[in-house]
Amino acid sequence: MTLYLDLSALQSVPAANLNRDDLGSPKQVRYGNAPRIRVSSQSWKRAIRLAVEQDLGERAARTRLVPSKVQRALEKAGWPAELATFAGNQVAVSAGKKGIGTETAGHTSVLLFLPEAAIDELVTVCTEHREDLEAAQPKKKPGQVLPPQGIETILKRRTASISLLGRMLAELPDANVDGAAQVAHAFTTHAAEPQRDYFTAVDDWLGEAETGSGHLDTAEFSAGVFYRYATVNVADLLKNLEGDTKAARTVLSSFAQHFLLSLPQAKKNSTAPHTVPDLAYLAVREHRPLSLAAAFETPVTGDRQGGFSRPSRTVLATYADNLNRLTGNRNRRFHGHTVIDPQEQHASLGAAHDSYDELIDAAVEAAVPGAGDQE
Repeated sequence: MTLYLDLSALQSVPAANLNRDDLGSPKQVRYGNAPRIRVSSQSWKRAIRLAVEQDLGERAARTRLVPSKVQRALEKAGWPAELATFAGNQVAVSAGKKGIGTETAGHTSVLLFLPEAAIDELVTVCTEHREDLEAAQPKKKPGQVLPPQGIETILKRRTASISLLGRMLAELPDANVDGAAQVAHAFTTHAAEPQRDYFTAVDDWLGEAETGSGHLDTAEFSAGVFYRYATVNVADLLKNLEGDTKAARTVLSSFAQHFLLSLPQAKKNSTAPHTVPDLAYLAVREHRPLSLAAAFETPVTGDRQGGFSRPSRTVLATYADNLNRLTGNRNRRFHGHTVIDPQEQHASLGAAHDSYDELIDAAVEAAVPGAGDQE
């Protein structure tokens, strides 16, 4: 049976520019015939991934610079610069039937996603085949000098974050990983548009009689209450982790925690928008996931005090109640929530929990029962 861990959150973000378009403006989407501020899934997913990797102590990297990394490591080990460069490029040339780079490119032709520890393994392969590399270096067309199977094996290694988020690498057989997690674009529950900020920077060394600024410009920012959603296919995660239930629980817990606590880092020094969700709702469902985004197809309007947070929480709970009626509460193994105001009652969102940690622990236990942990 396929289980999904659904994660929904409502988060108020003050003046910020978490995710910019090509012109530097906050990204937008039109939904319910109203403009909304949007944060792309890629932006928030990266913040989550880096935090999960820090938790688990196993870094992965998306990069085209593997040949350069190998080159620098070999030079540090005392290799001549030209030989080290040739060896680094051979890592790309020797991967796959036709290679994923050339003898002179200095990078791969595709973006790789691999454990950072793979660089040390690739350096070891180059060291083991140094004589072959030295003999092939003067040739005009040396071909694949390093063992393709050995290089491919290293490039196809996984970390927990790769198992969680997936990897597309069609150039190498069996290197693709179907990600277990899906992350939606966040958007404001209400109508919102970017605002412009005219700013200046003072020149500290101007003379006393001189006035004006050393620099002036305009920037854009936005503010609003965002609906955020992600889901994890628990069966796919277990498959990618080769059935290790203990690892699956650890990864799920870390992902859920950092889904709630992470924040894209764009413009953080000039905006410091370090908030956390006002409401978190987690559900474990069978057969298919369910997003609550449609609750906000009609834009939320402010309450008597003018805010959007409390009305957004009310709209979400009402929509969940109607969704429960439509589905008959079927195929839901668990659901629960935690909210900033403990006096609020949201029975349609399941049992109330005092903290994120309590909510996450209960959801993970329902998704991957602890009795099956491996020693």
